Amino acid sequence: MNNKGILIVISGFSGAGKGTLMKKLLQTYDNYALSISMTTRKPREGERDGVEYFFTDKAQFEQHISEDGFIEYASYCDNYYGTPKAYVEEQLNAGKDVILEIEIQGALQVKEKFPESLLLFVTPPSAKELERRLVGRGTESEEVIRKRLSRASEESEGIEAYDYIVVNDNLEVCVEELHSLVNAARRAPIRRDEFIKEIREELKEFSKGAN
Repeated sequence: MNNKGILIVISGFSGAGKGTLMKKLLQTYDNYALSISMTTRKPREGERDGVEYFFTDKAQFEQHISEDGFIEYASYCDNYYGTPKAYVEEQLNAGKDVILEIEIQGALQVKEKFPESLLLFVTPPSAKELERRLVGRGTESEEVIRKRLSRASEESEGIEAYDYIVVNDNLEVCVEELHSLVNAARRAPIRRDEFIKEIREELKEFSKGAN
């Protein structure tokens, strides 16, 4: 049978804790592969090229666009972000459930190209908590924080495009909820129909051999 993995898109407001959530999910379960995005933004302290992101400049990023090298890409807070195509396809074919941690523009592109993908949006329990987390990171100026909050307000208008909203209030609970949603998506009707098609084809081959 075809054990190809599924594509999982996880988005959320900046400061919602997506990075911490993904790290815990990958530590807890071994069936996931986290796609590494390419970006033109500068690395934050402790970030490594090829680990958290592939860091590049605008000219190189736009060359990748012209070569159709991305599953999706988007501009966010004056920087490009994109998902390299080759790595994702390799992991899906190996049976891994591939997580794309991307912004809403990219998520909608993925859903259009891959209707069977699972879209999850992560949010803190309130706007006040979102602001507290952004300030608490201590990595950005007040101007950048205001810009991120303004962007969050815009993003809130597109949340209905996602399959599920996940409130990241308790890390352990949130990880289990995400994992349960992925398992449910594997059994969704569209996956079921793929299974039926495959098993019918296999049975036809068996019947040929029996005749």
